[in-house]
Amino acid sequence: MSLNLDEKKVRTFNVEGIDQRLLYGQNDVFLRIIETRFVSKIVARGDSILVEGAPADVDQVVRLLGDLVTRIKSGDYITEQYLNYAIGMVKENGYGPAAYISTETLLTSALKKEIKPKTVGQTRYVEAVDQNDIVFSIGPAGTGKTYLAVAMAVAELKAKRVNRIVFTRPAVEAGESLGFLPGDVRAKVDPYLRPVYDALYDMLQPDKIKKLLELGVVEIAPLAFMRGRTLNEAFVVLDEAQNTTTAQMKMLLTRIGEKSKAVITGDITQIDLDSRHASGMVTVQTILKDIPGIEFVYLTEKDVIRHHLVQKIIKAYGRYEKSKRKG
Repeated sequence: MSLNLDEKKVRTFNVEGIDQRLLYGQNDVFLRIIETRFVSKIVARGDSILVEGAPADVDQVVRLLGDLVTRIKSGDYITEQYLNYAIGMVKENGYGPAAYISTETLLTSALKKEIKPKTVGQTRYVEAVDQNDIVFSIGPAGTGKTYLAVAMAVAELKAKRVNRIVFTRPAVEAGESLGFLPGDVRAKVDPYLRPVYDALYDMLQPDKIKKLLELGVVEIAPLAFMRGRTLNEAFVVLDEAQNTTTAQMKMLLTRIGEKSKAVITGDITQIDLDSRHASGMVTVQTILKDIPGIEFVYLTEKDVIRHHLVQKIIKAYGRYEKSKRKG
């Protein structure tokens, strides 16, 4: 898009003292991405960046650059994923996310990777779990609901704030009757809890996981096996909770004992229950909304940390479902 001279604006952004390799990306790829997302031209010259283009876009680019510098100064790297997230936030809100994302590491993975929140929504999620005993995390696929829940559970266990971790999930496809599947209980429920296993193996060495499972320090079981139990000094994660009935949700929540935490995750746009049953994840938002110590955290497509197209897919399906309801 070409601009008349009187439509252009030029601003200079100082980058003195900043590692320009981190800010610009390999072969200046980050600067080129920014150019494609704004009506602007960006030229790096020594310790400054010259931004030229449409006035509103130039101002947003400068705010974006300031956010990226804040991110670098906090000790974090700029990734293409973060850059696209920051661009979207600056375009929508006029400011970037760097000052609102926690820099605190939850856990260092088995591969020495630091696990920490990557979005503002994820930061709210982690803070909610820190401050409350029961937290509901509701949002679409790819927002880190399960992964962060597993990370927080492992971190609590390592810090000896809980004595065990319990992961559970409704086996809706098997109608909570797992008898026809081959193997023991773990073999029967494993297919339904694969995301939990994947996260665990990302965070702990396989031999450590095997030992914790054998000792019962980490328990992975179908929701039906939670009946009649009291879970003391435990970190309980109920995954795929949109597929619980109201009665099942009540059953799980009333299992929580002393010195325990519970994180309940789910995507209420992907309910697999038959039409005769209301989702416990839907009804619980009304039933428990005003109880201190219980918090609901809502993640959106903006918190998606998978492939950049996943955000667009979620938005497209949202528009489709909305049009269907109107029709």
